[in-house]
Amino acid sequence: MLRIHFSAGDLERTQVAERVDPLWEMVFSWRRLTEPDGWLVLQPWLRHIRRDGDRRVISSGVRMWSVLTPLGPYFPDFLTPPEGAQGLGSALDAIRSTPRQRLKDEFARLEGVSPTPAWTRPLAAGDGASLLELTESMARYHAAVVQPYGDLIDEAVETDRLHRTGVAGSVETLLRGMWPLMNWRPPVLEVQYAYDRDLHLNGRGLRLVPSYFCRRTPVAFADPGLPPTVVYPLHHDWTWQRQLASGRRQDGALAALLGTTRSAVLAAVGAGATTTELAERLGISPSSVSRHTTVMREAGLLTTRRQGLSVLHQRTVLGSALLGTG
Repeated sequence: MLRIHFSAGDLERTQVAERVDPLWEMVFSWRRLTEPDGWLVLQPWLRHIRRDGDRRVISSGVRMWSVLTPLGPYFPDFLTPPEGAQGLGSALDAIRSTPRQRLKDEFARLEGVSPTPAWTRPLAAGDGASLLELTESMARYHAAVVQPYGDLIDEAVETDRLHRTGVAGSVETLLRGMWPLMNWRPPVLEVQYAYDRDLHLNGRGLRLVPSYFCRRTPVAFADPGLPPTVVYPLHHDWTWQRQLASGRRQDGALAALLGTTRSAVLAAVGAGATTTELAERLGISPSSVSRHTTVMREAGLLTTRRQGLSVLHQRTVLGSALLGTG
Protein backbone atom coordinates (compact mmCIF):
# COMPACT_ATOMS: atom_id res chain seq x y z
CA MET A 1 0.00 0.00 0.00
CA LEU A 2 1.20 3.52 -0.89
CA ARG A 3 -0.17 6.13 1.53
CA ILE A 4 -0.06 9.67 0.12
CA HIS A 5 -0.44 12.28 2.85
CA PHE A 6 -2.09 15.55 1.82
CA SER A 7 -1.51 18.80 3.68
CA ALA A 8 -2.64 22.42 3.22
CA GLY A 9 -2.81 23.40 -0.44
CA ASP A 10 -2.22 19.91 -1.84
CA LEU A 11 -5.78 19.39 -3.05
CA GLU A 12 -5.67 22.61 -5.05
CA ARG A 13 -2.40 21.55 -6.65
CA THR A 14 -3.59 18.05 -7.60
CA GLN A 15 -4.33 17.34 -11.27
CA VAL A 16 -4.88 14.55 -13.76
CA ALA A 17 -2.71 14.63 -16.86
CA GLU A 18 -4.56 15.01 -20.15
CA ARG A 19 -2.36 12.51 -21.97
CA VAL A 20 -0.10 9.57 -21.32
CA ASP A 21 3.59 10.03 -20.61
CA PRO A 22 5.63 8.57 -23.51
CA LEU A 23 8.44 7.24 -21.31
CA TRP A 24 6.12 5.48 -18.85
CA GLU A 25 4.25 3.95 -21.80
CA MET A 26 7.48 2.50 -23.13
CA VAL A 27 8.37 1.05 -19.73
CA PHE A 28 4.98 -0.66 -19.42
CA SER A 29 4.69 -1.69 -23.07
CA TRP A 30 7.77 -3.93 -23.08
CA ARG A 31 6.25 -5.81 -20.14
CA ARG A 32 2.98 -6.29 -21.99
CA LEU A 33 4.89 -7.58 -25.02
CA THR A 34 6.58 -10.29 -22.96
CA GLU A 35 3.65 -11.45 -20.82
CA PRO A 36 2.65 -15.08 -21.38
CA ASP A 37 -1.10 -14.49 -20.98
CA GLY A 38 -1.50 -11.88 -23.75
CA TRP A 39 -3.81 -9.42 -21.93
CA LEU A 40 -7.15 -9.55 -23.75
CA VAL A 41 -7.74 -5.81 -24.12
CA LEU A 42 -4.38 -5.41 -25.85
CA GLN A 43 -4.86 -8.16 -28.42
CA PRO A 44 -5.48 -5.71 -31.31
CA TRP A 45 -2.28 -3.82 -30.40
CA LEU A 46 -0.27 -7.03 -30.05
CA ARG A 47 -1.47 -8.30 -33.42
CA HIS A 48 -0.66 -4.97 -35.08
CA ILE A 49 2.82 -4.83 -33.54
CA ARG A 50 3.63 -8.44 -34.40
CA ARG A 51 2.27 -8.16 -37.93
CA ASP A 52 3.51 -4.74 -38.98
CA GLY A 53 6.12 -3.72 -36.40
CA ASP A 54 9.86 -3.42 -36.97
CA ARG A 55 10.99 -6.64 -35.31
CA ARG A 56 14.63 -5.62 -35.01
CA VAL A 57 13.79 -2.34 -33.28
CA ILE A 58 11.20 -3.96 -31.03
CA SER A 59 13.45 -6.86 -29.98
CA SER A 60 16.35 -4.51 -29.31
CA GLY A 61 14.10 -2.17 -27.34
CA VAL A 62 12.64 -4.94 -25.21
CA ARG A 63 16.15 -6.15 -24.33
CA MET A 64 17.19 -2.62 -23.39
CA TRP A 65 14.12 -1.89 -21.28
CA SER A 66 14.26 -5.28 -19.54
CA VAL A 67 17.76 -4.42 -18.28
CA LEU A 68 17.08 -0.81 -17.32
CA THR A 69 13.56 -1.31 -15.90
CA PRO A 70 13.48 -4.88 -14.58
CA LEU A 71 10.46 -6.36 -12.86
CA GLY A 72 10.85 -5.88 -9.15
CA PRO A 73 11.12 -3.24 -6.47
CA TYR A 74 13.16 -0.59 -8.34
CA PHE A 75 14.25 0.97 -11.61
CA PRO A 76 15.99 4.35 -12.09
CA ASP A 77 13.78 7.43 -11.98
CA PHE A 78 15.90 9.30 -14.54
CA LEU A 79 14.35 7.10 -17.25
CA THR A 80 10.88 8.59 -16.67
CA PRO A 81 11.54 12.31 -16.09
CA PRO A 82 8.70 14.72 -15.24
CA GLU A 83 9.46 16.46 -18.53
CA GLY A 84 7.54 13.63 -20.19
CA ALA A 85 4.48 15.81 -19.58
CA GLN A 86 5.76 18.08 -22.38
CA GLY A 87 6.20 15.22 -24.84
CA LEU A 88 8.80 12.74 -26.02
CA GLY A 89 11.36 15.30 -27.19
CA SER A 90 11.44 17.10 -23.84
CA ALA A 91 11.68 13.80 -21.97
CA LEU A 92 14.64 12.60 -24.05
CA ASP A 93 16.38 15.97 -23.62
CA ALA A 94 15.97 15.59 -19.85
CA ILE A 95 17.46 12.09 -19.89
CA ARG A 96 20.51 13.33 -21.84
CA SER A 97 20.93 16.14 -19.28
CA THR A 98 20.79 13.92 -16.18
CA PRO A 99 23.55 14.92 -13.71
CA ARG A 100 26.39 12.42 -13.47
CA GLN A 101 26.09 11.96 -9.72
CA ARG A 102 22.42 11.10 -10.06
CA LEU A 103 23.21 8.54 -12.76
CA LYS A 104 25.89 7.01 -10.56
CA ASP A 105 23.55 6.81 -7.55
CA GLU A 106 20.58 5.38 -9.43
CA PHE A 107 22.61 2.78 -11.30
CA ALA A 108 24.23 1.73 -8.03
CA ARG A 109 20.77 1.20 -6.55
CA LEU A 110 19.68 -0.71 -9.66
CA GLU A 111 22.76 -2.94 -9.43
CA GLY A 112 21.72 -3.79 -5.88
CA VAL A 113 18.44 -5.34 -7.02
CA SER A 114 19.24 -6.53 -10.56
CA PRO A 115 22.76 -7.14 -11.92
CA THR A 116 23.48 -4.99 -14.98
CA PRO A 117 25.60 -5.90 -18.04
CA ALA A 118 28.80 -4.15 -19.08
CA TRP A 119 27.09 -1.92 -21.68
CA THR A 120 25.41 0.06 -18.87
CA ARG A 121 28.73 1.18 -17.36
CA PRO A 122 29.20 4.21 -19.67
CA LEU A 123 25.61 5.25 -18.94
CA ALA A 124 26.22 5.05 -15.21
CA ALA A 125 29.31 7.22 -15.68
CA GLY A 126 27.32 9.85 -17.59
CA ASP A 127 29.04 9.34 -20.94
CA GLY A 128 27.40 11.75 -23.39
CA ALA A 129 27.65 9.50 -26.42
CA SER A 130 26.08 6.59 -24.51
CA LEU A 131 23.21 8.77 -23.30
CA LEU A 132 22.63 9.97 -26.87
CA GLU A 133 22.60 6.38 -28.15
CA LEU A 134 20.17 5.42 -25.37
CA THR A 135 17.69 8.18 -26.21
CA GLU A 136 17.90 7.43 -29.93
CA SER A 137 17.05 3.80 -29.17
CA MET A 138 14.12 4.98 -27.05
CA ALA A 139 12.83 7.16 -29.89
CA ARG A 140 12.99 4.26 -32.35
CA TYR A 141 11.20 1.96 -29.92
CA HIS A 142 8.46 4.55 -29.30
CA ALA A 143 7.93 4.99 -33.05
CA ALA A 144 7.60 1.22 -33.49
CA VAL A 145 5.49 0.29 -30.46
CA VAL A 146 3.58 3.25 -28.99
CA GLN A 147 3.16 5.88 -31.70
CA PRO A 148 1.18 3.70 -34.18
CA TYR A 149 -1.51 3.21 -31.53
CA GLY A 150 -1.65 6.89 -30.58
CA ASP A 151 -5.24 7.61 -31.67
CA LEU A 152 -6.74 4.78 -29.64
CA ILE A 153 -4.57 5.65 -26.63
CA ASP A 154 -5.73 9.28 -26.76
CA GLU A 155 -9.37 8.19 -26.99
CA ALA A 156 -8.97 5.81 -24.05
CA VAL A 157 -7.38 8.53 -21.91
CA GLU A 158 -10.17 11.01 -22.71
CA THR A 159 -12.83 8.42 -21.88
CA ASP A 160 -11.16 7.47 -18.61
CA ARG A 161 -10.75 11.10 -17.57
CA LEU A 162 -14.42 11.93 -18.26
CA HIS A 163 -15.61 8.95 -16.22
CA ARG A 164 -13.38 9.75 -13.26
CA THR A 165 -13.79 13.53 -13.10
CA GLY A 166 -17.21 14.21 -14.61
CA VAL A 167 -17.89 17.40 -16.49
CA ALA A 168 -16.93 19.76 -13.67
CA GLY A 169 -16.00 17.59 -10.71
CA SER A 170 -13.97 18.80 -7.75
CA VAL A 171 -10.55 17.39 -6.87
CA GLU A 172 -12.13 15.29 -4.12
CA THR A 173 -14.63 13.93 -6.66
CA LEU A 174 -11.67 13.09 -8.86
CA LEU A 175 -9.91 11.24 -6.05
CA ARG A 176 -13.06 9.33 -5.12
CA GLY A 177 -13.42 8.43 -8.80
CA MET A 178 -10.10 6.57 -8.62
CA TRP A 179 -11.71 3.74 -6.67
CA PRO A 180 -10.81 0.83 -6.54
CA LEU A 181 -7.23 1.69 -7.56
CA MET A 182 -7.15 4.30 -4.83
CA ASN A 183 -9.16 4.99 -1.70
CA TRP A 184 -9.55 8.61 -0.59
CA ARG A 185 -9.63 8.82 3.22
CA PRO A 186 -8.97 12.55 3.87
CA PRO A 187 -6.23 13.58 4.30
CA VAL A 188 -4.66 10.33 3.05
CA LEU A 189 -4.96 8.75 -0.40
CA GLU A 190 -4.41 4.99 -0.15
CA VAL A 191 -3.08 3.56 -3.40
CA GLN A 192 -2.90 -0.08 -4.41
CA TYR A 193 0.83 -0.63 -4.61
CA ALA A 194 3.29 -3.46 -4.81
CA TYR A 195 5.26 -2.25 -1.77
CA ASP A 196 4.43 -0.57 1.51
CA ARG A 197 5.51 3.08 1.71
CA ASP A 198 4.42 6.60 2.64
CA LEU A 199 4.67 9.76 0.54
CA HIS A 200 4.18 13.22 2.12
CA LEU A 201 3.19 15.90 -0.39
CA ASN A 202 4.06 18.86 1.85
CA GLY A 203 2.24 21.39 -0.31
CA ARG A 204 3.61 20.14 -3.63
CA GLY A 205 0.32 18.65 -4.84
CA LEU A 206 -0.03 15.40 -6.77
CA ARG A 207 0.06 14.65 -10.49
CA LEU A 208 -1.97 11.64 -11.61
CA VAL A 209 -0.92 10.25 -14.98
CA PRO A 210 -3.09 7.74 -16.87
CA SER A 211 -1.38 4.89 -18.66
CA TYR A 212 -2.68 2.70 -21.46
CA PHE A 213 -0.16 -0.08 -20.88
CA CYS A 214 0.06 -0.04 -17.07
CA ARG A 215 -1.66 -3.09 -15.56
CA ARG A 216 -3.20 -3.88 -12.18
CA THR A 217 -1.48 -1.41 -9.82
CA PRO A 218 -0.25 2.20 -10.04
CA VAL A 219 3.43 3.17 -9.95
CA ALA A 220 5.22 6.14 -8.36
CA PHE A 221 8.72 7.59 -8.45
CA ALA A 222 11.14 5.83 -6.12
CA ASP A 223 12.68 9.15 -5.01
CA PRO A 224 10.24 11.02 -2.71
CA GLY A 225 12.06 14.24 -3.53
CA LEU A 226 10.86 14.23 -7.15
CA PRO A 227 7.57 15.95 -8.09
CA PRO A 228 4.88 13.67 -6.57
CA THR A 229 3.50 11.54 -9.38
CA VAL A 230 1.35 8.43 -9.57
CA VAL A 231 0.94 6.64 -12.90
CA TYR A 232 -2.23 4.55 -12.92
CA PRO A 233 -3.83 2.05 -15.33
CA LEU A 234 -6.79 3.53 -17.14
CA HIS A 235 -10.09 1.65 -17.19
CA HIS A 236 -10.29 -0.13 -20.54
CA ASP A 237 -13.92 -1.21 -20.13
CA TRP A 238 -15.06 2.38 -20.52
CA THR A 239 -13.25 2.66 -23.84
CA TRP A 240 -14.90 -0.51 -25.12
CA GLN A 241 -18.31 0.76 -24.04
CA ARG A 242 -17.75 4.08 -25.77
CA GLN A 243 -16.75 2.35 -29.00
CA LEU A 244 -19.75 0.06 -28.84
CA ALA A 245 -22.05 3.03 -28.30
CA SER A 246 -20.64 4.63 -31.45
CA GLY A 247 -21.11 1.42 -33.40
CA ARG A 248 -17.42 0.51 -33.56
CA ARG A 249 -15.50 -2.51 -32.31
CA GLN A 250 -11.75 -2.68 -31.89
CA ASP A 251 -9.97 -4.33 -34.78
CA GLY A 252 -13.03 -5.53 -36.64
CA ALA A 253 -15.22 -8.50 -35.82
CA LEU A 254 -15.60 -10.07 -32.40
CA ALA A 255 -13.64 -13.17 -33.36
CA ALA A 256 -10.76 -10.99 -34.50
CA LEU A 257 -10.83 -9.15 -31.19
CA LEU A 258 -11.17 -12.06 -28.81
CA GLY A 259 -9.95 -14.95 -30.91
CA THR A 260 -12.19 -17.64 -32.36
CA THR A 261 -12.30 -19.86 -29.26
CA ARG A 262 -12.92 -17.06 -26.76
CA SER A 263 -15.66 -15.52 -28.85
CA ALA A 264 -17.24 -18.99 -29.05
CA VAL A 265 -16.99 -19.40 -25.26
CA LEU A 266 -18.58 -15.98 -24.74
CA ALA A 267 -21.46 -16.88 -27.06
CA ALA A 268 -21.90 -20.37 -25.54
CA VAL A 269 -22.36 -18.98 -22.04
CA GLY A 270 -25.88 -17.94 -22.97
CA ALA A 271 -27.91 -17.15 -19.85
CA GLY A 272 -25.29 -18.91 -17.75
CA ALA A 273 -23.22 -22.08 -17.98
CA THR A 274 -20.83 -24.12 -15.89
CA THR A 275 -17.31 -24.98 -16.99
CA THR A 276 -18.40 -28.56 -17.74
CA GLU A 277 -21.39 -27.39 -19.79
CA LEU A 278 -19.22 -25.06 -21.84
CA ALA A 279 -16.73 -27.86 -22.48
CA GLU A 280 -19.52 -30.12 -23.71
CA ARG A 281 -21.11 -27.41 -25.87
CA LEU A 282 -17.84 -26.51 -27.57
CA GLY A 283 -16.11 -29.87 -27.62
CA ILE A 284 -13.02 -28.63 -25.79
CA SER A 285 -11.47 -29.62 -22.47
CA PRO A 286 -12.64 -28.12 -19.15
CA SER A 287 -9.10 -26.88 -18.52
CA SER A 288 -9.16 -24.97 -21.81
CA VAL A 289 -12.53 -23.45 -20.90
CA SER A 290 -11.11 -22.36 -17.53
CA ARG A 291 -8.16 -20.62 -19.15
CA HIS A 292 -10.41 -18.65 -21.50
CA THR A 293 -13.00 -17.73 -18.88
CA THR A 294 -10.24 -16.50 -16.56
CA VAL A 295 -8.97 -14.10 -19.21
CA MET A 296 -12.47 -12.86 -20.04
CA ARG A 297 -13.38 -12.46 -16.37
CA GLU A 298 -10.32 -10.27 -15.88
CA ALA A 299 -11.38 -8.20 -18.90
CA GLY A 300 -14.85 -7.66 -17.43
CA LEU A 301 -16.72 -9.79 -19.97
CA LEU A 302 -17.77 -12.58 -17.61
CA THR A 303 -18.54 -13.09 -13.94
CA THR A 304 -17.84 -16.36 -12.18
CA ARG A 305 -19.35 -17.68 -8.95
CA ARG A 306 -19.39 -20.96 -7.11
CA GLN A 307 -22.66 -22.91 -7.38
CA GLY A 308 -22.44 -26.07 -5.29
CA LEU A 309 -19.61 -28.14 -6.69
CA SER A 310 -19.66 -26.29 -10.01
CA VAL A 311 -18.52 -22.88 -11.23
CA LEU A 312 -21.18 -20.81 -13.02
CA HIS A 313 -20.17 -18.30 -15.68
CA GLN A 314 -22.41 -15.42 -16.79
CA ARG A 315 -21.90 -12.58 -19.23
CA THR A 316 -21.58 -9.04 -17.94
CA VAL A 317 -23.35 -6.11 -19.60
CA LEU A 318 -20.11 -5.38 -21.48
CA GLY A 319 -19.79 -9.03 -22.56
CA SER A 320 -23.35 -9.03 -23.90
CA ALA A 321 -22.78 -5.72 -25.66
CA LEU A 322 -19.67 -7.02 -27.38
CA LEU A 323 -21.63 -10.09 -28.49
CA GLY A 324 -24.42 -7.86 -29.78
CA THR A 325 -27.05 -9.23 -27.38
CA GLY A 326 -27.02 -6.44 -24.80
